[in-house]
Amino acid sequence: MADYRVDVYRNSDIDYILMGVRGHRHLRLVIKAGDRCIVFQEATVAAIVRAYIGIKAHPLRRAIKLVRSRLSNWKDGYAEYQLIEEDVAEEDIISELDNILGI
Repeated sequence: MADYRVDVYRNSDIDYILMGVRGHRHLRLVIKAGDRCIVFQEATVAAIVRAYIGIKAHPLRRAIKLVRSRLSNWKDGYAEYQLIEEDVAEEDIISELDNILGI
């Protein structure tokens, strides 16, 4: 088991999800679950979507690990910090998932 707090949210735990553009440019995702409200910025949502599609749309791929990286040069409209894919064996990622989830 991980040495930090692990929260698992099922559909039955979620009161509602909001997603929209704040101001004129930046998307936000809000997940309301009981007394918790979790807010994700657009760059985080984009990274989650990239990882999800990378696994679901690939016939063999089973796991991806994205790691926080601070970019020295980045395109206009992108965040300075990005979640970039790390070259890790899928078996190692699955093992880390199992450890976190206590499986």
